[in-house]
Amino acid sequence: MLEVWLIELAKGIGKLFLNPLLYWSILLILIVGNRRIKKERMNFGSKVFDVFSEWKNTWILAIISGICISLFTLGTGIVFSYETLLLLSIVMIILSLSTLKFTMLSASYTVGITYILLLFLPSVLKNQNYVDADLFSQTNFTGLVVIMGILLIVEGIILSRVRRNETYPELVLGSRGVWVGQHHLKKMSLIPFFTLVPTGLITPMAAFWPYFSLGGETYSLILIPFLICFDHIVRGSLPGQAAGRLAKSTILLGAIVILIAVGSIFIQGLSLAAVIIAILGREYINYKHRMNDRQSNAFFHQMDKGLKVLGIIPGTPADRLEIVVGETVVKVNGQRINSVEGFYQALQESGASFKLELLDDAGEIRFVRSALYEGDHHELGLIFLTNPYRVKKRKKTI
Repeated sequence: MLEVWLIELAKGIGKLFLNPLLYWSILLILIVGNRRIKKERMNFGSKVFDVFSEWKNTWILAIISGICISLFTLGTGIVFSYETLLLLSIVMIILSLSTLKFTMLSASYTVGITYILLLFLPSVLKNQNYVDADLFSQTNFTGLVVIMGILLIVEGIILSRVRRNETYPELVLGSRGVWVGQHHLKKMSLIPFFTLVPTGLITPMAAFWPYFSLGGETYSLILIPFLICFDHIVRGSLPGQAAGRLAKSTILLGAIVILIAVGSIFIQGLSLAAVIIAILGREYINYKHRMNDRQSNAFFHQMDKGLKVLGIIPGTPADRLEIVVGETVVKVNGQRINSVEGFYQALQESGASFKLELLDDAGEIRFVRSALYEGDHHELGLIFLTNPYRVKKRKKTI
C-alpha cells in the first residue's frame, strides 16, 4: 500500500509541470512587477521594490497551507475529474489575462465562475457535435465549494500577514487637485495541494473512503497549483489597518462558505447557494472597503510641519533602522523640516552621520541615529509625498 502511494505521489508531482497555470503564474508576476516598477519610476524617479516583490514572503505560508489542504482532501477523499481541474486553471488564466491585475483572482471568483460553468456546460455540450457531450458530466460540486471556503480562509491569512513596509506606494491627484499618497495591498501566492483524480493504483482504504467520490474504483494523485491574488487600494488609513479589516471579513466569509458547503452534503442545492454567497460576499467586502476608504480624508497628504513617510525602499538605511510607513520626520540633526527639499539639504549638511526625530503612530517622539556609509542610498531610502517625478522632470524640461 505504501509503495503504491509513493508511486502515485511521484506521478502527481510530475503532473504539476504539465499544468499551464504554473508557467502562466511566473509570466504574470513578471508582467505585473515590471508594470509596477515603471509606475514607481514615473512617481518617485527610482524603483522601490523588485520585480518579484508581490510573490515574496508567501512561500512558507503557501507550502504549509498546501500541506494542510492536501491532508484534508486526501483524508476525506475528495475526487475531482481532470476536466474540472483543467477548467479551473483556464478560468484563472483568463481572469488574470483579461486585466493583467490581481483583482479577480480571489477564490470566490475563480472557483465560483468554474462552478457556474460546470453547472451549465453539460446542457450546452448536448446541443453541439464537436466536443464530447459527456466531457463535464462528472463534477464534484460539494468538494469544489469546500475547497473554495478553505482557500478563502487562506486568502484572509495572507492578507493579515502583509507587513507594514511591504505595501506599494503611489501618487494620485486628490479631490482638491493636489497630490496625495495611496497604497496597494497586493500579494500573489501559488498554493500547491494534492487531490484525488479517477483511475490509478490507489484503491479505497475503507468503505466510506473516498467520501466525495465520482463513482470510480481506483484513484490517482495530482498536485495542482492554485493562484490566490488580491489588490486593494488604501488611501484613507494606514495600509496595515485596512489589511486587518479585510482579512477578518475574508476569513469569516470563508468559514460561512464551508458551513454551507458541508450542508450541501445533505441538501445538494446548498452548494450553489454557497457559491452565490461567496461571490456576493467578496463583492460586498470590496464595496465596503472602497466606501469606507473614500469617506476618509487621505492619510498621506501634504503637512505644514514635518514629512510623513509614504514608503521605504528595501535594503536602504531607512529599512535597516526600522523606520516604518506612516511615521513623520519632524527634525534632521535638530533642524525642523517642512519640505522635501529642506530634508535633503539638512541631510547633506549632516556629514558622516545623522539623527532623525520621528513621530510614531501614537504621536510620541523617537530618535534614530546612524552613520552614512559609502554606497548608501542618497535619500536614505525614504519616500515622501511630493509631485511625481514625471511632473517635476517635465517642468525642468520646459
